[in-house]
Amino acid sequence: MSKRRLPRRTFINGLVSSAGVMLTGCADTVPPTYGHLLRIGDLLTYKAHRLLLPGQSLVREYDYSDISAAAAIGTINPGNSSERFFDPTHGPTYERLLRENFASWTLSVEGSVTRPGAYSLSDLKRMPSRTQITRHTCEEGWSAIAQWTGVPLRTLLEASGVKPSARFVEFYSYDNRIGSVDMLDALHPQTILAYGMNGRDLPMGHGAPLRLRLETQLGAKSRKFLRRIVVLDDYDEDTFQRVQSGWAWYMGI
Repeated sequence: MSKRRLPRRTFINGLVSSAGVMLTGCADTVPPTYGHLLRIGDLLTYKAHRLLLPGQSLVREYDYSDISAAAAIGTINPGNSSERFFDPTHGPTYERLLRENFASWTLSVEGSVTRPGAYSLSDLKRMPSRTQITRHTCEEGWSAIAQWTGVPLRTLLEASGVKPSARFVEFYSYDNRIGSVDMLDALHPQTILAYGMNGRDLPMGHGAPLRLRLETQLGAKSRKFLRRIVVLDDYDEDTFQRVQSGWAWYMGI
C-alpha cells in the first residue's frame, strides 16, 4: 500500500501552527520566531524546559578536588585589533583598562531600573558574594570544572531597583558581542557576575574583569568582558537579529 507524502509547505505550516499553540502565553517572555524553523525549535525547547523543570533548581556543584588541572581557556583579547571580534569603539578602551589592571573600569546598569548607575570592581566586591564550583559545558564539545566567585546577578538587580515590568537582561561585552537571558535565569541563585576564578582574580582569557556565569545554560551564554547591562521590558529586536545564524537564543542544559 502506498503512503501519501505530506507536502513540504504543509508540513512547515503545520509545525508553525503547533508551535504557536504550545507557546501560547509566552509571547511576552520569549523572543519572536518570525516563522523561522530553527527559532521555533529553539522556543519549543525553552517552553519544554520551563514546563517540565523546576525554575530555580540548582545545578550540580563539585568539590575543590574536582577542579580541572588545566581549565579550558579562550584566546580572545578584545584589545587586540587583529582579533576577529575586535570592536574599534570599545577595543582600545579594553586595551587601556587591561594595562591599568582595570582600575577605572565600571559596569553600567541601565534600562528598566529605578536606580541606574555604574559599579567599579570595588563596588561589586563589597556586595554579598557567592562562590561555586561548577562545570562549564561548551557547545563545541569540551568542558571543564572551575571555581567561580562573584556577586549574584539578583543582588545587583535588586540594588539597581529592577522594575516589576522587567522581562529580560541584556549583556554587552568589549568584544562586540551581546547576549540576553530571561528574568527567571537572571534571578537564579547560581547566576553570578564572576570576578574571581580558582581563588584568584579572573584572568583575561576567561573574560576579565567580569563575566556572566549562567550555570543553567551552555557556556556560550556566559558572556565575557562585560561592560554594560541593560534591563528590558521587551525583547530587543536588534539583539535578536545579531544572534549568529544557527545558534540558539536559549541553550538550557
